[in-house]
Amino acid sequence: MAQVRVAVAGNPNTGKTSLFNRLTGANARVGNYAGVTVEREEATWRLPGLDVHMVDIPGTYSLAARSGEEQVAVRAIFGLDGAPRPELVLLVVDSTQLGRNLYLAVQLAEAELPFVIVLNLADVARAGGVAPDPARVASVFGVPAVLVSAQTGEGIEELGRVVRAAVEAPPRSHIDLRYPPGVEADIARLLPWTTAATAGEARALALWSLLSVDESDELLDVPEGVRREVAAIRADAARSGRDPDLEIVQARYAFVEAQDFGVGPPTQVGRPLSERVDRVVLNPYVGTLLFLVVMQTMFTALFSWSEPVVGLIEAGFEALGGALSAVLPAGVVTDLLVDGVVAGVGSVIVFLPQILLLFLFIGFLEDCGYMARVAFLVDRAMKAVGLHGRAFVPMLSGYACAVPAIMATRTLERQRDRLLTMMVVPLMSCSARLPVYTLVVATVFAEGAHTFGLPTRAVVMVGMYIFSTGMALLAAGVLGRTVLRGPKVPLLLELPPYRLPRWSGLLRQVWLRARSFLTEAGTTILAATVILWALLYFPRHQPLPGAPTDAASVSAAQLEGSYGGRLGQALEPLVQPLGYDWKIGVGLVGAFAAREVFVSTMGVIYGIGDGADESSLGLREKMQGERRADGTPLWTPLAGVSLMVFFALSAQCLSTLAVVRRESRSWRWPAFLFVYMTTLAWGASWIVWHGGHWLGLG
Repeated sequence: MAQVRVAVAGNPNTGKTSLFNRLTGANARVGNYAGVTVEREEATWRLPGLDVHMVDIPGTYSLAARSGEEQVAVRAIFGLDGAPRPELVLLVVDSTQLGRNLYLAVQLAEAELPFVIVLNLADVARAGGVAPDPARVASVFGVPAVLVSAQTGEGIEELGRVVRAAVEAPPRSHIDLRYPPGVEADIARLLPWTTAATAGEARALALWSLLSVDESDELLDVPEGVRREVAAIRADAARSGRDPDLEIVQARYAFVEAQDFGVGPPTQVGRPLSERVDRVVLNPYVGTLLFLVVMQTMFTALFSWSEPVVGLIEAGFEALGGALSAVLPAGVVTDLLVDGVVAGVGSVIVFLPQILLLFLFIGFLEDCGYMARVAFLVDRAMKAVGLHGRAFVPMLSGYACAVPAIMATRTLERQRDRLLTMMVVPLMSCSARLPVYTLVVATVFAEGAHTFGLPTRAVVMVGMYIFSTGMALLAAGVLGRTVLRGPKVPLLLELPPYRLPRWSGLLRQVWLRARSFLTEAGTTILAATVILWALLYFPRHQPLPGAPTDAASVSAAQLEGSYGGRLGQALEPLVQPLGYDWKIGVGLVGAFAAREVFVSTMGVIYGIGDGADESSLGLREKMQGERRADGTPLWTPLAGVSLMVFFALSAQCLSTLAVVRRESRSWRWPAFLFVYMTTLAWGASWIVWHGGHWLGLG
């Protein structure tokens, strides 16, 4: 069967990734704000007799590359990333925003690249009376154009036929666009420095150099001769009062706006509805209150909706542990399986329902367009800390996981902004912290308790997320004025119209998260749990003559004398000022592999030697019964808040440190991140513990 390589390109918010998923059934991320597709996704679109290898590249407004995301897009389209050059480009266009979206088509046509224009959102455009005529669009650019809807599936079959025909006979794109004499002279000066297969491509590369190369860019592999010539052109233009960038951009937009694409006057417009809603959502006071209400609703649902499923999972692991104990002989292997694997991994998987609900809520808010509004809403606060609202998009992604959020900083143009955002994204409360928060909140705050008329547990959860966000902004303000000083830049962020998410894509993404979590539970968490179980199981305790022989006393002596117990006692002087004991210290050490391991560590610590009846089902009850040497409860609300503050601020994630190393290309920044976050976590927890006692809250 024949195979071809096709790149899927387009502006952000055009439904590009939705179309990619529709065609291939792949699991690429779907979102409604610029920069969601940070790394290109690849999958196969199977047509009769033809396998189309699709490459979903990052959304970009033009081929002028200054940000890391734009560089990825340009390299993928021109085949400069080490991969084969695509035989065809599918340019996905928002049919309701032709004037802005077809700017990219102008650049592809200038480079004489074979491409097909996919006029997406046909249903929305038709409902608003602004659907373009594909034949007229095709005649302007000399390439096929197809009207489709990735949401409903309209036009997909026709698109398949057009792609097959374009692969067999690549379209010869062309446009009749001439620039002002000054720009034409600039192009002529750069042509001798360009190396290209065709005259059209050489001209396109010259235009690309004029728009992309300057003294502050971070482009790689640009010939020194091109840099010198562009610098000379800019100097000459400045002396004569010209702005080559403005002249090129204006000429391209003027060309697009002068064309007749068969678009009639709008009869019904979705944008005015979005604008009316935005008057409320973007109000600095009402919008902020609305955001808090949304967060409170989300975390209330995390507890109430997931509780029945949590109970089923707990009961299942309890039954599994009991069954293993009944059929296996007593000994080390049985203890490992029951108290190590089942109790440890089970105590983490029990939080899967909350994690899935969190991803479902956040994914829905992203896909319907609300998260972009939140970024706009916080722009003023972001400016105060030396960033802008667009940097808050990766920070919001940090609620899910810091790793892709750090990778999403590639959408920021300046290296300083990328580094500063990377340094504060790990402070956002990711989903890995959710099991810890949930366990601690459920342990130290009574079920049914209310604060200010709201469920206390939900209030505390929302408070932790607000606290982490506030600390991230505070850290950005401090670092932005000290270690990473730099000028402020204005916000450039598109607010897409509100749209209902495509549920198949959203649910598929939730399933991917579930599979990833379960895979982690089956590898990293399982390995860490087994190691911790061994540390707490060996060496075996032999009671001295006359010593208590009841199960509780033997279990306590075993824990204290084990290798893990000795490690925890060695660390106790460091964690005791925060309100913790040596058992929590052991959990903190294990949590550096993955934060969720803390929960499994508590499951192992409080499950060793207690038989099959004690699994994740009784973990909270056993923690609530833990006492200090003076007989007072260990797990009090103040101790719980101190521990959650530590987890909110500490850099307990090896994967995060690794991705910071990769993105910054230096060990300096992950080392700095680890030191400053660990110091901040210890100091803040110390203040909470001792400040709470001073206020009489202990």
